[in-house]
Amino acid sequence: MTLRYPNGTLALHGVSLRLSAGEFVGMVGPSGCGKSSLLHIAAGLAQPTTGGVTRTAAGIGYVFQDATLLPWRSVARNVELLGELHRLPRVQRRERARAAIDRVGLSEFARYKPAALSGGMRMRASLARALTLAPDLFLLDEPFGALDELTRERLGEQLQQLFTADRFGALLVTHSVAEAVYLSSRVLVMSPRPGRIVAEVAVPIGYPRPPEVRFSSEFTAAAAQVAEALRRTADPAGETPVGEDVTA
Repeated sequence: MTLRYPNGTLALHGVSLRLSAGEFVGMVGPSGCGKSSLLHIAAGLAQPTTGGVTRTAAGIGYVFQDATLLPWRSVARNVELLGELHRLPRVQRRERARAAIDRVGLSEFARYKPAALSGGMRMRASLARALTLAPDLFLLDEPFGALDELTRERLGEQLQQLFTADRFGALLVTHSVAEAVYLSSRVLVMSPRPGRIVAEVAVPIGYPRPPEVRFSSEFTAAAAQVAEALRRTADPAGETPVGEDVTA
């Protein structure tokens, strides 16, 4: 699969990715390498220039870099939005919203407007909104990138708990090696533009993963492999491509 922008810029080249049901895959790479563009293609928000996409997920949940909440709506009304757009009956969408808000720990703040929430709370509301339709696949575009390190870790732990409970498929774009390793069963490393997958690192740690797993030798070894692969992307002579087809 390739993606060339209308201005002629080649964003993605020779990318092939397969995501299995119930699999959490992380993706890291230099800024501008096409990670977000790849998510847009996976979601159907953009079309590749060559190649195609086969989607088997019954539903897709997309969590953006920004919480994208409507400022005039309460948390509860924001979380109900997807149910409204899908024309779910009012009682059903409110029940789903309440359940999702409870799962992300925002029940006390359901009546609050976004301006009264912290950045972490806004992202939890965005995640709850995506949960209301129980998607088979989550596409996560640096959802915690603008948060402080402690809040980011706590939200990562919460996301991992949700994944462990529901076993949805997930593709996470992040600039944090530690975040990618903590959440994922494997981490893909992309090259500078035009983006292609140049390394795949397996994370041999089972779920659920307690916070202290970050200090384990398995975690440290996987993070070191991802970091080394990222360093090699800055030195094309040191790259070791894993091939055009990435499979589970």
